[in-house]
Amino acid sequence: MKFIETLKNVWKIEELRNRIILTLGLLLVYRFGAQVVLPGIDAQQLEGLQGNTEDGLLGLLNAFTGGAFANASVFALGIMPYISASIVVQLMGIAIPYLQKLQKEGASGQKKITQITRWLTIAICLVQAPGYLASLPALGIPQSAFLLGQGGLFYFSSVIILVTGCIFAMWLGEKITDKGIGNGISLLIMVGIIATLPKNFLLNASTRLETNSVMLILFEIVIWLAIILASVMLVMAVRKIAVQYARRTASGGYEKNVFGSRQYIPLKLNASGVMPIIFAQAIMTVSIMIFTGGGESGFMSRVFGDIYGFGYNMALAILIIIFTYFYTAIMINPRKIADELKRSGGFIPGIRPGEETADYIDSLVSRITLPGSVFLAFIAIIPAIAKMAGVNDAFAMFFGGTSLLIMVGVILDTLQQIESHLLMRHYDGLMKSGRIKGGRSVI
Repeated sequence: MKFIETLKNVWKIEELRNRIILTLGLLLVYRFGAQVVLPGIDAQQLEGLQGNTEDGLLGLLNAFTGGAFANASVFALGIMPYISASIVVQLMGIAIPYLQKLQKEGASGQKKITQITRWLTIAICLVQAPGYLASLPALGIPQSAFLLGQGGLFYFSSVIILVTGCIFAMWLGEKITDKGIGNGISLLIMVGIIATLPKNFLLNASTRLETNSVMLILFEIVIWLAIILASVMLVMAVRKIAVQYARRTASGGYEKNVFGSRQYIPLKLNASGVMPIIFAQAIMTVSIMIFTGGGESGFMSRVFGDIYGFGYNMALAILIIIFTYFYTAIMINPRKIADELKRSGGFIPGIRPGEETADYIDSLVSRITLPGSVFLAFIAIIPAIAKMAGVNDAFAMFFGGTSLLIMVGVILDTLQQIESHLLMRHYDGLMKSGRIKGGRSVI
């Protein structure tokens, strides 16, 4: 009854109702486009491509595009080129003074950074689109499926369509962010991942049913829900630092007593979100493409060629821990936090304002980053553990890793925005025990 009442309250708020309807409509457009095959390719002869993209790295990429990659769709590149461009721009912002200047200019600077990201997205698409088209025969599409051949006309038109599809998907995401509910780019990725979940679950369940392992299916579902709960705890966990604000006097100064308002600085256990996993997997993917060229007898090919193998997952976990520290250092600036506290008349009880406060915050961030990075790395390698336990390759991907963390983070972020609308209109929130604390977008 409480849930039904909450849904009624959501529907009563006209602005929130319109935002949700618009978001669902644009997501439906994106899912429809993922089923539209590129002109010149026979949709009836895609079985080979779909079979070769069910697991492994191609399976992960296909999940991010919601099956568009395996369908040779106009959205085959998905929204990942935009994600890659955003990552590159963020990293360049550390070393390039011009981008650092734009970051400090507020809304106007962010607008220019967004424009740079868009142009970089087009450049990445112009590189990825021909590579994708050239790889289609090797991925299982027979020559007879290319109705117009693979000449210059096919490549030229298909590259334009793939680039346009990516830009259109980017536009859909931005419109959802501006006019809808939630982060649009993150929602597009999440919807694509969820779209492949039922099929992969049914494939795994059918395999279990063939061996009369009904109880094993239930056990796997329980384990999967427990991992989701652990991921939610990772996303929502914070370390609160008590902050005291001195009470202002009538003259505008600060009294020396400390009987002012008491607040907290929340330091997230996983401040870097899912970015370390994306960075690490990107490096591992490029490494595999380079080293597997030496043949099956190559040492690197044997060690890192299997994404469910020990060598690959050990390297992936180490990279995730390193990138977690790296990205946390970008996201959290202890000196800036200490300066803002000092300017606003705040201080941490028992810690002197200024340099000592910055050192104290830095030490706390270092302490909580270690368990957060280890936990993040563990969740990332759970699919390999699930595969060793006999779970289907495609469904094992949902037992952890990037897919699960993206789903958890995006859902929490969207629910947080819906709850904010409800609380502003003096309705009860979505959670009976209190406000949703988590939520972090992919980018």
